[in-house]
Amino acid sequence: MTTIVKSVDVEVPVHTAYNQWTQFTTFPRFMAGVRRVDQLSDTMTHWDTEIAGVHREFDARITEQRPDERIAWRAVDGPEQSGVVTFHRLDDTHTRVHLQMEFEPSGFTELAGAALGLVERRVQGDLDRFKTFIEARGQETGAWRGHIARPPQAGDVRFTEHGPGPVHRPGQSPAR
Repeated sequence: MTTIVKSVDVEVPVHTAYNQWTQFTTFPRFMAGVRRVDQLSDTMTHWDTEIAGVHREFDARITEQRPDERIAWRAVDGPEQSGVVTFHRLDDTHTRVHLQMEFEPSGFTELAGAALGLVERRVQGDLDRFKTFIEARGQETGAWRGHIARPPQAGDVRFTEHGPGPVHRPGQSPAR
């Protein structure tokens, strides 16, 4: 598994940067190799990409979304990929956009690209183009301010009328 962590500071308020990132259909304007992104539902997107001559289409599920804070996703088909983008208010007019992504390179081209740092440079280039795009506009092209709660993880505690208790996955028996 390859992990990429990159950031860019943009000269727009946090809500503007976040709102623009929710507009997945605009990603081809600043993400190299992304031909099209379709928003299928609040939590599903369909991606059409071509990177280094390799054409790929896949669906991704938004696993968590908190306005002005974070958007997390995971591919539901194709090679394994997941990530999170977070938005950090630096001051009233500046925001740090921080991206962490994990993916499993497949095939010679992707393995070589990951090993040579080409994927990291591509991701930083995408963030730099996002900066240029949003700063030139000065405002977002749209916004989705909905909240998607992350799925519970093992060890999480939830509060019920009986007090705190561990969260159990469907089909999982509580520990005795």
